[in-house]
Amino acid sequence: MDTSPDAPTAEAVAERLFGAVLGTVDLMSTFLGDRLGWYRSLADDGPATAPQLAERTGTDARYAREWLEQQTVTGLLHLDSDGAADERVFSIPAATAEVMTDQHSLSFLAPVGRMFGAVGPALPRLLDAYRTGAGISWAELGDHAREGQADANRPWFEHRLADALAGVTDLHERLARPGAQILDVGSGGGWSSIALGRAYPDAAVHGIDIDAPSVAMAAANARTAHVDDRVRFSHGDAAELPAELYDAAFAFECVHDMPRPVDVLAAVRRSLAPGAPLVVMDEAVAETFAPDGDELERLMYGFSLFVCLPDGRSSLPSAATGTVMRPDRLREYAQAAGFETVEVLPISDFGFFRFYRLT
Repeated sequence: MDTSPDAPTAEAVAERLFGAVLGTVDLMSTFLGDRLGWYRSLADDGPATAPQLAERTGTDARYAREWLEQQTVTGLLHLDSDGAADERVFSIPAATAEVMTDQHSLSFLAPVGRMFGAVGPALPRLLDAYRTGAGISWAELGDHAREGQADANRPWFEHRLADALAGVTDLHERLARPGAQILDVGSGGGWSSIALGRAYPDAAVHGIDIDAPSVAMAAANARTAHVDDRVRFSHGDAAELPAELYDAAFAFECVHDMPRPVDVLAAVRRSLAPGAPLVVMDEAVAETFAPDGDELERLMYGFSLFVCLPDGRSSLPSAATGTVMRPDRLREYAQAAGFETVEVLPISDFGFFRFYRLT
């Protein structure tokens, strides 16, 4: 027990946890507003009373009223006109609308609520997993989780990926070669592959993912984006990649989820043309573990506890990496997979992420 003079008091710890309770209420209420279409209706259709919002969205008016009042009390919505309970008119400020409904904005955070909301039904199984060492896969977490993951990263791929890669001259030149073959491992909802296809229209992009619903979602997204002529997706285990020769490969925020990352990295290495790189994008966590971490460390341990570590352990044997994959851990995996060098690319201001080049 820490009894040093600088140790926090019980009151300070209680105050911190009370703040966390309020934050949890806010997060879970945004899950409701996002999934039930309430934010979207207020943004697209304008201010509404509770009965009006319920009618627009096919939901219950009494629940809608409680949510509207809670959102106004917590400062995310605005009360335009007061009166009897069902006559109050509520609106959504522009800033809230952007954060909750604009899928193209770098400030879009509604998907975070989806991801943690997906954990709710799985909590009993999660408790069992923590006792037995088993896991819970993305497939078990369902659409809220897979859509949340895809939509959270989408704006960064859409707005920043092309410029980020263009800033690494030799990599950009390789990707821009006519007929370049690009592999995207763990392509999820497909937005990384789509961004690569848009940035390098003379290349062919192949996305592969082990989650079949994600592959179907990615293919639909590529058709909607009109890049399906040069961006294709397949369902499969990347550890069993065919002996194709790719000019470059990418693994966006997925290596830490892999039960057997060395097997996948080794398969990717064998599929690359001589001298071709694998670019890994993963969380920009600290180099080493230390107490009293910053907000990024705290957030990534949260994802690890409830999503990524259980997913990584859902298939045995498992490396059980977790979200907090520090650089030395990736270097260990890369070396075991046969890569000779791992360098951090000079890409900054890209969300929570760090880019590595493995060759």
